[in-house]
Amino acid sequence: MRSRGGVRGAALVAAMLLALPLAACAPGGEATEPTGLPDGVSVELQQGRSDVAARQAQVVVRNATDETLVVGAVEVDDPRFADAIVRVEDRESTIGPGRTVGIRVQLPDVACGDDAPDAEMPESHVTFDYTLADESGRASAGIEDPIGFIGPLHERDCRAAAVADAAHVSFTGFNPSPSGEPAALMLGVAPTGRSAVLITGIQTTNLITFDDGADATVETYPLGMDVREGETGAAQIALPIVPIRCDAHAVQEDKRGTIFDVEVELDGEPAEIELAASEDLRGEILTWVAQWCGFGG
Repeated sequence: MRSRGGVRGAALVAAMLLALPLAACAPGGEATEPTGLPDGVSVELQQGRSDVAARQAQVVVRNATDETLVVGAVEVDDPRFADAIVRVEDRESTIGPGRTVGIRVQLPDVACGDDAPDAEMPESHVTFDYTLADESGRASAGIEDPIGFIGPLHERDCRAAAVADAAHVSFTGFNPSPSGEPAALMLGVAPTGRSAVLITGIQTTNLITFDDGADATVETYPLGMDVREGETGAAQIALPIVPIRCDAHAVQEDKRGTIFDVEVELDGEPAEIELAASEDLRGEILTWVAQWCGFGG
């Protein structure tokens, strides 16, 4: 494992490399300093449900001018992230007069611990290359997060990092079952020895719940796994799961059915982290749900 200093050094190099396209030259070959947004152009940072799994967001650009706007490289800086937020694809977006376009961007790791921001309400700033009619340049301005997704994301990810410092928690396997019987979703906990965490339970999702063995289901399955500082040696538990619903529509359009909330205690304080099945495991679970419910192939 790299030390904290090594991680910060790597992040700094990565941030410098990512910044090169925006710090180089404007169209025409001359270096340019960022200015404010062009008149009639506005921006917002948004995250939809379909962006969450890929850890992405969108820089929404509104062109209220009478000219066509072309947006090139995009970068968002926010101290709650360890690196700059940059667009997913290296391309240009053409935005016609009166049109709005969402430019997809990738969210990096958050900054936690010694690297966490000091400001209570950090500001986000966007910088992008653009051409508007005969004008080309680089715009830079504050960007709003109207639904407020960054704050909860930062808090959630830092909490997950604190848990990961104590133990690596993951789904390690899946044993499907015949219809009417619970399957076994394997939960693995591998202590690191560096710190402590109490893993108290795991909650149902919108697609999956737990069978307590008494012909009943529970919203939170108790775990009571006490990981202590200095402890090593992996443990594994079989979670008895059954589908919470059996409509084909729910499975075909599932986005969060295999993302579980795990209840923990850190330094005596209750908290929750999200734990998602891998893509392969997610496919196995959804196939089992379809077959269990009777509409699978």
